[in-house]
Amino acid sequence: MSGAAIFDLDRTLLQGGTGPLLSRAMYDLGVVSRRLPGEGLLYKAFDLIGETLPSIALARQATLVARGRTGDAFDAAAAAAADTIAAVIHPFALALIEQHRAAGRPVVLATTTPEHLVRPLAERLGVDHVVATRYALTDDGRFSGDLDGPFVWSRGKLAAVRSWAEREGVDLAESFAYSDSIYDLPLLSAVGSPAAVNPDPRLTLYALARGWPIVHFDVSPGVVKIPVLGVELQRLLFLASPPALTPYARFDVAGTENIPRTGPAILVGNHRSYFDIPAMIQMMRRTGRTGRILAKKELFDVPVVGALASALGGIPVDRAGGGQESFETAAVALEAGELVCLLPQGTIPRGARFYDPVLKGRTGAARLAAATGAPVIPFGVWGSEKVWPRSSALPRMLSLTDPPTVRVRVGPPVEVLGRSAAADTRRIMEAIVDCLPPEAREERTPTAEEVALATPRGRSRG
Repeated sequence: MSGAAIFDLDRTLLQGGTGPLLSRAMYDLGVVSRRLPGEGLLYKAFDLIGETLPSIALARQATLVARGRTGDAFDAAAAAAADTIAAVIHPFALALIEQHRAAGRPVVLATTTPEHLVRPLAERLGVDHVVATRYALTDDGRFSGDLDGPFVWSRGKLAAVRSWAEREGVDLAESFAYSDSIYDLPLLSAVGSPAAVNPDPRLTLYALARGWPIVHFDVSPGVVKIPVLGVELQRLLFLASPPALTPYARFDVAGTENIPRTGPAILVGNHRSYFDIPAMIQMMRRTGRTGRILAKKELFDVPVVGALASALGGIPVDRAGGGQESFETAAVALEAGELVCLLPQGTIPRGARFYDPVLKGRTGAARLAAATGAPVIPFGVWGSEKVWPRSSALPRMLSLTDPPTVRVRVGPPVEVLGRSAAADTRRIMEAIVDCLPPEAREERTPTAEEVALATPRGRSRG
């Protein structure tokens, strides 16, 4: 027997509930003419905190709305709502569904929502099976006001899934289940691989106690959100990183209006120092957005540091392996509307090459742009090497009376993309140079002291 991937719907595959969207379609098509008492308030409470007993009572009473109507009375509304709901399904949930399908697992939608209302959505999502509440029909094909089988909620959902699994020859111990609600605890506890998705407060505590994964389909896999608050750890890092915390450096940041406030974008910059990261944090703080940063895999292999980098949204790049996995991860993030940040140089130039006015980069950004259509936004960092030179193991934190200025400039989107990856990369690197001060474009021979500052200890100065 093989396993399956079982997904709850509301507040799991999408941010809120399907109730308001289904109701609106019914009203628009004239299928129903009145709202149930307290419907609007319960929908808002559901979106905010998840399932409550009143919201489930409302769902249970919905059989009365259908009573006496023909079995196909809601089909048009369900089909119309399916288009709207499918458009707001989390992209990372869709990616996970595809991963399970690629692994040979049937994908199951297990939901309290009536089957006749949710099946068009399941068909649009390519879901293999639907386990949902079924309304009974009379002999003449009308809804009777009763249920045909269990009310698919809490233990009733587990019973319905178990019955389905027995029919299909599926082993729940080999299966995965995803839900946001404490009321789905029976189902989550019955599978071998449970995950709490955007969990309500009680499920959050239970998942933490049991060591279950807590995931959020509205952000890249691995990105940590603070339990209950639902705030990305990276956003808290931004809040906790005001410039005043680095009195040994001044930040001069401009041009962030070129970074889109919504939607995907590829941020590309030069690499001069390990202090580029604090400079990029100051840049991102001004956008009000978080982003996914590509960094070399070796960083993620460091204990504690690697786990923190992943939790903050880092994407490891295995340069020895060609970087295909990181490319695909970044592409999914862009398709989900996120920002992706990378430094095409890959590493800080060493020795005399540090002063080369012509920047050379890898083709990853150009290939990502070609694959996703996301705009490429260049930025230039200058002066970070004065805070943390390559020759030093630590930043210079004693320059408090006259701290160096770290300059960050964000440029307009790079134009003339869509040629070869190599040509596009040259254009991207030129756009980054355009964000740097005039002295960055000067051809000169560095002094021996400058070469030494740009050379890691124990390395050649060539």
